[in-house]
Amino acid sequence: MIEQRLVAESGRREGDESEADDAVIVRRSHLEPEVFAVLFRRHASVIKRYIARRIGPHDAEDVLADTFLEAFRQRQRYDSSLVDARPWLYGIATNRLGRFRRTELKQLRAMERTGIDPVLVCFTDRSDARVGAKLMSQRLAGALGRLSAGQRDALLLIAWAELTYEETAAALGVPVGTVRSRISRARRALRDALGGVDPTAIQEGSFHG
Repeated sequence: MIEQRLVAESGRREGDESEADDAVIVRRSHLEPEVFAVLFRRHASVIKRYIARRIGPHDAEDVLADTFLEAFRQRQRYDSSLVDARPWLYGIATNRLGRFRRTELKQLRAMERTGIDPVLVCFTDRSDARVGAKLMSQRLAGALGRLSAGQRDALLLIAWAELTYEETAAALGVPVGTVRSRISRARRALRDALGGVDPTAIQEGSFHG
């Protein structure tokens, strides 16, 4: 189990930290390493879901383990002004996913051929009803595969991880303006590929806008 691997890294003492924000948890873990396991219990499920949507379920568990172990090692450098650790964790996960670019592109090419994959449902549900779901998925997968790595990372952190522009910038370690530029170019590429349809409906500050 991944949680056992994390606990083996940090120790095995647990306390009641349910009311503390993430920054407090990280800060306390400097002196009480076992407290870091609280972050795993809070965020592992959503981080794993994001990873699996990017590269499939086969390697997701290992990437998740690497993400939290690396977060544990980097905890001394955590920005204590950030009360929510999700952008930080998503950033580490995205960095780890860099080793799986070929796997991700292979998965997208398979979706482009078949049009069948549940990870694209959140996009096709927002598409024009005149476009068949299967054809939409095929075109969308192809368009995602043709984005640059930076554009795809920014787009999916907002669309799938539901981070804000500011949180995405923090996760990727780039200025907010760079995120805006990458998202704009990614959306334009998707619209071109889908005949003018924008399946992401991304607006700054609200993915559901």
